[in-house]
Amino acid sequence: MGYRNYTMALSKKILFLELALIMLSPAKLHSQQNKNKTISIKAKNLVTKMTLDEKIGQITQVDHRYLEQKSDIKTYFLGSLLSGGGSIPDTNNPRSWVRMYNEYQDFALDTRLGIPLIYGIDAVHGHNNVYGATIFPHNIGLGCSNDEGLVQKISEATAREVRATGLDWTFAPCLAVSQDERWGRTFESYSEDTEIVTRLGIASIKGYQGNNLNNANSVLACAKHYVGDGSTIFGTGINGGIDRGDVLIDEKELRSKYIKPFRVAVENGVGSIMISYNSWQSKRLHGHSYLINDILKKELGFSGFVVSDWAAIDDIDENYKTSIITAINAGIDMVMVPGEHSDKSHSYIEFINLLKESVLEGSVSLNRIDDAVYRILKIKYSMGLFEKPLKDYKKLNEVGSSRNRELARTGVNKSVVVLQNNNILPISKNIKNILVAGKHGHDLGYQCGGWTISWQGGSGNTTIGTTILDGIRDKIGNHSSLTFSENGDEASDHDIIVAVVGETPYAEMQGDRESLELSNKDKILIERLIKTGKPIVLILISGRPMIITPYLAHVDAVLAAWFPGTEGIGVADILFGDVPPTAKLSFSWPKNMVQIPINYGDKTYDPLFPLGYGLTY
Repeated sequence: MGYRNYTMALSKKILFLELALIMLSPAKLHSQQNKNKTISIKAKNLVTKMTLDEKIGQITQVDHRYLEQKSDIKTYFLGSLLSGGGSIPDTNNPRSWVRMYNEYQDFALDTRLGIPLIYGIDAVHGHNNVYGATIFPHNIGLGCSNDEGLVQKISEATAREVRATGLDWTFAPCLAVSQDERWGRTFESYSEDTEIVTRLGIASIKGYQGNNLNNANSVLACAKHYVGDGSTIFGTGINGGIDRGDVLIDEKELRSKYIKPFRVAVENGVGSIMISYNSWQSKRLHGHSYLINDILKKELGFSGFVVSDWAAIDDIDENYKTSIITAINAGIDMVMVPGEHSDKSHSYIEFINLLKESVLEGSVSLNRIDDAVYRILKIKYSMGLFEKPLKDYKKLNEVGSSRNRELARTGVNKSVVVLQNNNILPISKNIKNILVAGKHGHDLGYQCGGWTISWQGGSGNTTIGTTILDGIRDKIGNHSSLTFSENGDEASDHDIIVAVVGETPYAEMQGDRESLELSNKDKILIERLIKTGKPIVLILISGRPMIITPYLAHVDAVLAAWFPGTEGIGVADILFGDVPPTAKLSFSWPKNMVQIPINYGDKTYDPLFPLGYGLTY
């Protein structure tokens, strides 16, 4: 059976089973319908009691760093806060997160109607903003596992860690179908293949939200970024890159390849959806009423709320008031302002005042405001925030727990793709002298990648975990001599070399690359190691396929480890054969830069390694 036929057959099987389960439990379905009806009535009744100021406050989301004063939560009736990348409490530990959450929530509860806050965070590969949390492989690695059960378990574990710190909402999963490896958000995508993205994305949503949003271990999921962000054209994005660029495909392709994951996400009850920075046919999506109102809300039947991305409405028009009017009328229910004062950003107070002015003058209807607030309140009721708005400290040990780290290790096991093996793998644990060369071999920050502790990630011991070097040391014990060298010194004195190279951490915007060749430093290291004539295992740490063609004839094995997260020992499991490799590429691997973008189904499809490729032993 062909790769694509296999995925289609699997999808049909899963759909059949889901339908069967629904048919077998009509009583449960009826009970849920009654619950939804009750929640709907509560939300509608509360909307009727609210002033315009209170309604606009619910629509406004602010990064806690940019609150002019904490009491503004009460003054402006703010409905939501967030922590963007690197936005942390005064002390970055789980207890401080709970304490911060409760402090802010107290201000919200002290308003006339006591409507609780909902607090969001980019927990995109674990609870990655929190020091000591479990950091799982980025989505590109999980895409190579092609394992829905694994993805669901990882999202469940992430939800437990997020809830342990008091927070309610993660801006995940990413449902981008990435088509160009030069995009700095490629690692956020499960695959270039729509079917893989859809299946794994739904598994992730189920993991986050569970069967009931009011469950103590559930968090609100956010499918992002609607829609087409993986198909932007290089050169149309910010600073001449690809991020936030323009999608030029027709509507038929947009629907079949990029809207499909969101359609299925809606069918599976995702509670929130984030709009993408990009444009479609030169029109910014944050102001695209047809895509949001007509397709997402009316045609697909999305009943949750739509949230903007960080200050994204600013890009709609040079006039900020016009941007606000356009965005709200286009169907955005909650606006991530987020509040930062700069030449390129507007404050939440300015947003609130201008939106109120727009409603009073009739540019935004009160019905549109009421609908947005109703959608937000429904989710808050569904999550039980009105009943239990404050959080306790009972589950702090969940953050970075041994069971979650073991799951992360399994995630690494199933993410590492063996691209080449000239009978050198698995490595014998009794080999006498091993050299680990390259900074990436013993740098936890490099290993975790972007969106780890800070927005763009960092270097060194940014959090708690095991590096690949640590993992190798654990495997060999006292049987072998292990040496680490960033620049490959004394390589000729060793029996085997494990060279670990690749990209340094990055995230959106800053991660766009015109060239995907290895750095000069990595090239020099590899060439130096090749000259020794010793057996070489090349491990690539990256958020996307890189150009490695020149080295294949000179090294004995190649592993794509992606950004594996905190459990580097999972890579060592594969190296030494304790776990057989099973991962298959979820992205086509290019031979050279001329081929990029390259995707399965191209008329001239001739990759170095095709979609679905991966060796085992």
